[in-house]
Amino acid sequence: MAVREAEPVETLQQVKEAGLDREDLLGMYRNMLVTRAIEERGHILYKQGKIPGSFYTGRGNEGSAVAVATAMGPNDVGTPLQRDMGVHITRGVEPWRVFAQYMGRVDGPTKGRDGNVHMGDARLGLHTMVSHLPAMLPVAVGMSLAFKIRDEKRVAVAWCGEGASARGDAHEGMNLAGVRRLPVVFVIDNNQWAYSTPSHLEYAVDHLADRAAGYGFDGVVVDGTDVLAVYREAKRAIEKAREGGGPTLIESVTLRMEGHAVHDDAFYVPKELFEEWARRDPIERFRSWLRDNAELTDDEEDEITSGVKRLLNESIQRAEDSPIPDPATVTDGVFAAPDELETPHHR
Repeated sequence: MAVREAEPVETLQQVKEAGLDREDLLGMYRNMLVTRAIEERGHILYKQGKIPGSFYTGRGNEGSAVAVATAMGPNDVGTPLQRDMGVHITRGVEPWRVFAQYMGRVDGPTKGRDGNVHMGDARLGLHTMVSHLPAMLPVAVGMSLAFKIRDEKRVAVAWCGEGASARGDAHEGMNLAGVRRLPVVFVIDNNQWAYSTPSHLEYAVDHLADRAAGYGFDGVVVDGTDVLAVYREAKRAIEKAREGGGPTLIESVTLRMEGHAVHDDAFYVPKELFEEWARRDPIERFRSWLRDNAELTDDEEDEITSGVKRLLNESIQRAEDSPIPDPATVTDGVFAAPDELETPHHR
């Protein structure tokens, strides 16, 4: 099985063939803007001392995250990681709850028990990430195995970075998925730096997607700054998995445009590399495409951007109004009594 390098999406006709209409395109653009705005505001809140711990961003990865989430079906599940804020937004997580999470407030997804990206919402098909990476990859594989056993037309999507893909749990998950031909799609966000380790010191293959052949399924490399190309490849992979065709490994190539987290100034990344990839910014690239191919007008763009600004301002205020959790409730939700569990073997 040879790895395939995806072609760019260039025309509106190609987009329509992939199942998107103009409203879908504008929605994706808005979700990308919301994603970046959340992380930009998060930087400010962190510097104001309102976010404890550290703060992780996925600048440069907005297109890939939004594209894959857009391709997922309503009953599909995913395990997004710290660079995949766009997945949460696209699946319907409200921005104010994201801010409440980072501030450790009651209305965050973890109810103030965590002040970082370890969040999810099972009602939206998002399952909470844990460290170490890629610990969620086998979890997604397990969910896909359950779908196959139950004969459900559902797909699991598992994300990890290129550095995390070197860990044993990535191998174990992909191997089982290949052997059982499970309905799962693996997305490697290849942002070229595993913290401060450059990709040429991380793996010896030309493409990480080359590894898919060793597990018996298809691999594809796609430009992660091309939101439409990522969407097309994700849609193909997800529908293939849904129809019993087995897994696909998608390598989405981007550059992490900031440090590993807010405490890291990324001094080790060559300035020229940042400059090169800044010219391929996924939001600006998609904005230009919409202007040239989908007749995005000044008025429409102003309406979208002003709406995003209002949303973010309102979200921050609402999150700050959310209370700090009562210390007396610290053990709530930690332990489950047998009569609280729904599984038959606990009855």
